[in-house]
Parts: sequence; structure tokens; C-alpha cells
Amino acid sequence: MVRDQIVAAHEELGADDIEIVVIKTSGDRILDRHLMNAGGKGLFTKEIEEALIDGSIDCAVHSSKDMPTALPDGLELSIFLKREDPRDAFISDKFSHFLDLPHGATLGTASLRRRAQALRLRPDLKVVTFRGNVQTRIKKLKEGEADATFLAQAGLNRLGMAEAAAEKLSLEDFLPAPAQGAVTVEVRADDVRMKNLLAPLHDHETALAVAAERALLARLDGSCRTPIAAHATVQGNLVMMQAMLLSVDGATIHEAGGSCPATLEDAQNLGTNLGATIREAAGPQFFADLTAAVEAEFQ
Repeated sequence: MVRDQIVAAHEELGADDIEIVVIKTSGDRILDRHLMNAGGKGLFTKEIEEALIDGSIDCAVHSSKDMPTALPDGLELSIFLKREDPRDAFISDKFSHFLDLPHGATLGTASLRRRAQALRLRPDLKVVTFRGNVQTRIKKLKEGEADATFLAQAGLNRLGMAEAAAEKLSLEDFLPAPAQGAVTVEVRADDVRMKNLLAPLHDHETALAVAAERALLARLDGSCRTPIAAHATVQGNLVMMQAMLLSVDGATIHEAGGSCPATLEDAQNLGTNLGATIREAAGPQFFADLTAAVEAEFQ
């Protein structure tokens, strides 16, 4: 998708002028345990960023929600493509709606956020860790490892598998992960040529929304050990944002929302301020209890 958009933006380039290098990351390979026990979010970016730093690739395409809030020295997120549908999708061969799941049904997910949001509405569910790419998770479902799972609607849409969603979950009940649905391209900070090639692909509204969401994540020290949800949109001259921090069982929720002028600095400040508001409301005991609950559940 990124290659095709670069070619479309530069008439002097053809598809054969751009080589696609597939790099399988640690996050792709480790499927037998939760990522928090293997190193966390950076497992989806480490090998790709190493290739970028050593010059064997010129840009790196990522799902923005996989990106740690701090990048290696010398690298930056250059552009964001127009955001896809940010919602979560409910996937099941047996049931059409999440709330149709029978009492005690098994839900497969590796996301603490999705787990907490599901248990918030349905504390009776049994949640099991479900990892792998879209096809792997759907295969596990067909093999009976769970009654249902959640996937990002954006991923299904990009793979031409939108019909796999039994239900698109509402933003009200299932606020997405920060930056969900947004593809970003990472480059070396001093690579002006690559930045110029990518510039026409940049979507300003997506960049503002993701900046706010990533700033919130940074303020809350967000990682795969923290159930955090956030979604920002640009409406006219304003960035509007809702954010949520949950306990692992979904029983405790801290929420905040707000708006700001649609500038990059204001968007980042909005995310930081909402993160600070939530952190203060939750208090240190909440984070201590969260850490203990995660370690007890996934040790």
C-alpha cells in the first residue's frame, strides 16, 4: 500500500523501483506466551528499526499502535497514512453479537485492553490468550480454541476480509487502542530524500489524532501491561478526544475527555493533560494493584 502510494505520487518512479523487504520480528515469532513476558511492544519494531539504522532499508512501515512512545535515537515517524476504521471487530462463527455470547463462553485475546473492556460488560466470560496474525487467530477460532475473538477492523479492511467481522463494536463500549487503524512510516531523521518521497502520503488529521493519543500513552507510561484506550478525531478546527484506563477485570475505570485547537502542539498537550488527569484520578494504589494483577494473571 505504501509502495503504491509512493509510485502514484511520483511519476518518475515505478513499482519495480521500490523493493519490499519482509522482516519477521520477535513479536511475529513469539506466539506461545503473552508479549509482556517476552519484552513488550518493542518486539514488533526492534528488528525493523535495526535494519533502518544500519541502512539496509530506507523506511519502515508500522501499525502505529505497535510503536513504543520513545523511538531509538536518529529515527522518527515521518508520515501517517489516512486512518482506517479504528473500531474493534467481534469475530465468531457461532454468534452474531458480542452480547449474544452465552454465560461462561470463552473469548480469545492477548490484549489487556480488550480483555478489560469485555469483562466490564460480561464479567462471566472466560478469557484466554490468543496470539498470531489475523489468519492464525481465525484458524484458532475455527479449531474451537475459543468461542469468539476481537480483531482490529482496520486490519480486516486492508486484507479484504471486512466480511469476517460478525459485529463492528461501538466506540462507546470498546474505545480502541491508542493509534489503532493508523499506518505510519519511520525513517532516519537525517534522510531528507526519503522524507520528500513520503511527504505526499501524509494525512494531517490522522497525524493530529495519533499525536494526541500517543501523548496520552506516554503520560500514562502505556505498555502492553496497561489497559489503556483512547480515540481522537479532528472536527473542524478542533481535536476531540476520549480516553480510558481500566483495571484488568474491567471493574474499575478512569475516564477523561476534552478538546483543543487542531495544531500538533495543542494535540500533544491535550493527550498529555488527559493522561495526567487520569493518572491523578487513579492514584498510585491503582497502578500498584494493576501491576500485581497483571503479574498474578500472566506470570
